[in-house]
Amino acid sequence: MRSGILRNTTATIAITAIAAVVAACSPESAETVKEKLPLKEVVSPEEQTTSPKVAPTRSAAELARDQYRHPAETLMFFDVDPDHTVVELWPGGGWYTAILAPYLKNNGQLIAAHFPADSEVGFFQKSRAAFNKRFLLQPEIYGNIYVTELAPPQKLTIAEAGEADRVLTFRNVHNWMRNRQEQAVFDEAFRVLKQGGILGVVEHRAPDSFSREKMVETGYVTESYVTQLAINAGFVPAGHSEINANPKDSRDHAHGVWSLPPTLRGGDANRAEFLAIGESDRMTLKFRKP
Repeated sequence: MRSGILRNTTATIAITAIAAVVAACSPESAETVKEKLPLKEVVSPEEQTTSPKVAPTRSAAELARDQYRHPAETLMFFDVDPDHTVVELWPGGGWYTAILAPYLKNNGQLIAAHFPADSEVGFFQKSRAAFNKRFLLQPEIYGNIYVTELAPPQKLTIAEAGEADRVLTFRNVHNWMRNRQEQAVFDEAFRVLKQGGILGVVEHRAPDSFSREKMVETGYVTESYVTQLAINAGFVPAGHSEINANPKDSRDHAHGVWSLPPTLRGGDANRAEFLAIGESDRMTLKFRKP
């Protein structure tokens, strides 16, 4: 095991630590973040001691996404504590890694199940190399991130059995659906979680009428499909949140979800309209391993 930390932090400290990490590298003040939190007790930054002493560097483009992705509220919904072992599936450029890594640095462990370094896909190679350069060379900021490789069906071992407290995935289910490996990934998440551990899923949300083919084409997936994948793997539904909902998103765009920011695949065509919509409507689902 890479983490044998005693689980003795309180929910109050965890809530404050998440808010502090996000606020430390966000244009919003700590007070603004606290106002958005659920109705739970929140102590002041001066009273908490679990947030990293060094705030990570986040780009202006990353900071601009906070208003759509609600990282503090999302991680609190997934009950992520600073002494947890967390597996982040396909972190890509590391948008969530930049928040999770310093949050877990002192007492927890982040495992990044990333693209293979020797992938034949050029995008995967570049993404992995950039991730390594940014996060693995600055342990004083991001801690000692452990990197595994996820490329189903060839590479599917993301951690040791029963090692993880949390497995998190942000906007990836539609990608695994392209080569019909979504169930295999959910099964692996179940294997590596401890009893009582949580799988947290954020995904672009499709209308119930979408077929599987339509989901793959557009990048939007139905909540019922994701839920069934989890149940098939052995999980029990443990709640859903509208934290990342966006009622402005019609889910009917020429380039699917990629019409919207941050991708804006259509270029200047209807750009102002898509910017006004913002990022996609998203489900935020939590599943527990019995």
